[in-house]
Amino acid sequence: MERKIKQATTLAVAGAFTAAMALAAPTGAQAGMKDMEKCYGVALSGKNDCKAGKGTTCAGTSTVDYQGNAWSLVKKGTCEQVSTPAGNGSLSCIADRGGKYDCSEA
Repeated sequence: MERKIKQATTLAVAGAFTAAMALAAPTGAQAGMKDMEKCYGVALSGKNDCKAGKGTTCAGTSTVDYQGNAWSLVKKGTCEQVSTPAGNGSLSCIADRGGKYDCSEA
């Protein structure tokens, strides 16, 4: 019985240590995110990275190419150089890009 308690205690301590290390160290994805920025008006229809303003919920919900309130993550410092048929990317919501887009929630 004592052996089972010792094993359970060892497993609990190891699990707590593993959880603490996971929280303390950024993952590869988290570390890479600091080098990225939201770029509005560059996503193709259904290819945006997350919430595309009012009336949408999350990734893949933009309804037209280059929608002004839809964004995709791009490498930091490159957004405004991204050229699309509708114009360049923007670091903020583009209210009028071939239609009126609500930027209040973007």
